[in-house]
Amino acid sequence: MDPLNPAAPDPQAAYDPGPGWQRRYWSIFTGQALSLIGSAMTQFVLLWWITDTTGSAAALGIAGVAALLPQALLSPLGGIFADRYSRRAIMITADVVSAACMLVLISLFASGTVELWHVYTMMFIRSAMQAFQTPAAGASSAMLVPASFLPRAAGLNQSLQGIMTVAAAPLGALAISVLPLGAALSIDVVTALLGVAPLLVYAVPQRRLAREDRTGVLTEFRAGVRVVWGHPGLRRLYLLLGAVVLAVMPTFTLTPLLVKEHFGGGAAQVALMEGLSGLGMIAGGVLIAALNPRRQVVTVLVAFAVSCVTVALTALAPAGAFWLAITWWVVSGAAFTFGNAPMTALLQRVIPNELQGRALSLLNMVMGLAGPAGLALAAPLGEWIGVRGVFIVGGVLSGLAALAGFLSPALLRLDEPDPAGRAG
Repeated sequence: MDPLNPAAPDPQAAYDPGPGWQRRYWSIFTGQALSLIGSAMTQFVLLWWITDTTGSAAALGIAGVAALLPQALLSPLGGIFADRYSRRAIMITADVVSAACMLVLISLFASGTVELWHVYTMMFIRSAMQAFQTPAAGASSAMLVPASFLPRAAGLNQSLQGIMTVAAAPLGALAISVLPLGAALSIDVVTALLGVAPLLVYAVPQRRLAREDRTGVLTEFRAGVRVVWGHPGLRRLYLLLGAVVLAVMPTFTLTPLLVKEHFGGGAAQVALMEGLSGLGMIAGGVLIAALNPRRQVVTVLVAFAVSCVTVALTALAPAGAFWLAITWWVVSGAAFTFGNAPMTALLQRVIPNELQGRALSLLNMVMGLAGPAGLALAAPLGEWIGVRGVFIVGGVLSGLAALAGFLSPALLRLDEPDPAGRAG
């Protein structure tokens, strides 16, 4: 469906990926999964090296900014590139550049000349590559499978995120314990090449903007904004997600402080909490892939509300009942995945494929900037009401923001089968 012309047919509904799509999809999915897991392991290895070398929270903070900010700021440009140029070429280039960055670091570690700014620079470049790779991969998945398989594909992607959450830290720690640092970092180079290999074999179908329809980058970014802002349902969904992230994101950063101050735990307890939450994410992804709910908007709103409210319940657990806090945290992870997967499938179905790169990258930017804004607000609030208060207020407010979506008829009509019903 063209969001600016609701009477137009839904381009994804009639799309047929052709025979053999299963082999092509699973080959590319597996390659990208290995690449992502390798990158997550390497991220842990680099952060541990910074921790072990400096023992400085400020150094880790700079590393976090280097790893996150470029992706948030460059996502709109990445989306424009994904709609304008070959998405397969973008994904290959991003993997190759990331692997090259790791080779540079390996050589610096081997020569004993590595410095902190080298690591920050490579993390910055790799984050910038993610800004281009993520919208290209997200928009490509809609063209690799039939429309009926989109919710399951989104569920599998969410399960992969859960696997990364569970496996990255222990696998990275294992690599450090049995391998020299350079060899541990080389794992990412190998997995990046495994991610590139299927893309060299299989074509990725794409509806690309015609050359005569291309304009300047800023103009195309504005066009992406107009696509979302001009569609009442999408506009309300983006605003809702920004509000949810603004309220709940600080809790994820403050989780170690909650565990230490309220439950009297340490790093092992934080790792246990996060690892089990990753298992919950996997379970949520598997469940959504199996159930494939038809009412996607309702599923998104209810699941996000549950995920946020259970964040508040985590902090409300008594100090001597850490097991209860873990239970609520796992439920929150599972519910988030149960809502995020159908939301991805919904966006892929509603937004025309040739515009998905810009629209999805705009969402990444909204959520990527809402998180730091929430942290800026939560810091003084935490001094006033304490870390438990931040969890309770953030969880309740974000849950109410998700439930507020039921007050928007335009948002609820997003998943109606009649395209005309999505207009207002």
